Amino acid sequence: MLSDCSTGRLNGGNVHRSAAPLTVHPGKDDSVPLDRDLRLDLCRGLALWCIFLDHIPNNVFSWLTLRHYGFSDATEVFMFVSGVTCTLSYSGVRRRDGWASVFAHILLRGWEIYAAFLILTVALAVVVYSSGSDQLADQANVKILLQEPGAALAHAAILMYRPVNTDVLPTFVLLHLSFAPALWGVLKFPNASLLTSAFIYALVQCFGWNLPEWPINQWYFNPFAWQFLVVLGAWWAIRGHRMFWRNITSWPVVALAIAYLGFSLVITLSWEIEPLAAAIPSYVARVIYPIDKTDLDPLRLLHFLAIAVVVARFVPLNWQLFKRGGLKGAIRCGERSLETYCAAVVLSLLAGLYLTEVSNGIASQFVVSTGGISVLVLLATCMTWIGKRSRQHPKLL
Repeated sequence: MLSDCSTGRLNGGNVHRSAAPLTVHPGKDDSVPLDRDLRLDLCRGLALWCIFLDHIPNNVFSWLTLRHYGFSDATEVFMFVSGVTCTLSYSGVRRRDGWASVFAHILLRGWEIYAAFLILTVALAVVVYSSGSDQLADQANVKILLQEPGAALAHAAILMYRPVNTDVLPTFVLLHLSFAPALWGVLKFPNASLLTSAFIYALVQCFGWNLPEWPINQWYFNPFAWQFLVVLGAWWAIRGHRMFWRNITSWPVVALAIAYLGFSLVITLSWEIEPLAAAIPSYVARVIYPIDKTDLDPLRLLHFLAIAVVVARFVPLNWQLFKRGGLKGAIRCGERSLETYCAAVVLSLLAGLYLTEVSNGIASQFVVSTGGISVLVLLATCMTWIGKRSRQHPKLL
């Protein structure tokens, strides 16, 4: 979950990739999860690229992302894949070293995500302060941090204040720290755990439960709602792929998924194309709006599930394109998701500043978009190399 647990099974501090992707082992205990699948890291890496492009204001290349073509976006992909990948890693730790090691790994990674959030908050404040732009300070929601640093940092420390585009990190901190009991429940009572998670999600849709944010509003990514995608990913890794793989990739289900994706596409394009908006019946608008992201609106959830069905049906496990340069870069970013996400937030802020202060032409948008993704790939590659080299030497402290 925004962590190195995305790269495989943890083994004494080292990470090893399983040889076979998404292989189901007949006859083995149902509690044994599916094996590694490069599509997981690829989806997470592509989601990170989409998040970077979407965070650049007035960027025409954001039209390459999911956001403009359906109800859901890269966030849903990120949450679900995090549930799957953390289950792959931590269930391996449990089988080998027991629950004490699981708790230790989860607490350590939760701390790392928390520390990354605080460092990112300060980094964004430094960038905005250096720019001297009041408009940028408002856009990044760091003006209050610059004006009241003590109060803002105190509330950031308890996850109640966050600059723009850092909202997902506090949610991941809470979800990660609660993953140990969630994993225990999914391993012991998989279907009951999924139903409990779905029940909490349903209560949020009915009563709007959320956590307060400072100085106003509530958490942008409501952890009571978004936990369902994480638990769904965990359940799929432990039990769902064994029970429903053939069903969800059957042609009737795939046809329904494609039909829903088409409906979502038309509705989403109507937000940008006025003649298409006029063609949408008013009763449809009354039924579906608002499509809320904060509480993971059911239409967004269904849209993500439809995408997952189509990907499962049409993208093969051992797709040769996984070995090509561009997709290898996305896979590498998916493996180093925490570092990549934090860098993407800073780079998107710098890209937006460049487009505002220097040039906002198509050529400039292309340069900052492709350049930013290249920097993310280079960073992820360097972090992977550093991680491998550091494990070859004893710790000095």
